[in-house]
Amino acid sequence: MLVVLANDLPPAVRGRMKLWFVEPKPNVFVSGIKDSVAKKVVDYLYEHCPAESGLMIFRRIAETPGYEIRGLGDHNRQIIEISGLQLVIEKQIETL
Repeated sequence: MLVVLANDLPPAVRGRMKLWFVEPKPNVFVSGIKDSVAKKVVDYLYEHCPAESGLMIFRRIAETPGYEIRGLGDHNRQIIEISGLQLVIEKQIETL
């Protein structure tokens, strides 16, 4: 399974995504493609999307916790890893 969240996609990429993904909300794409194909799609997205696309990609993997998170260009969210678990921080709290 692959879930892609984006701020904005180039029209050509968006058109290709709509071939294999359902888009339940604008710029949210979900597909049950095989894991090997999902890796190729992620590589395609990284190759053809500029940083302004603001990608957040959730890909199923066979290892615990069962998913991998990758991001590109979204400055409002940060991916962190705690004890091997990837998490998304939406807003940093600044300490005084």
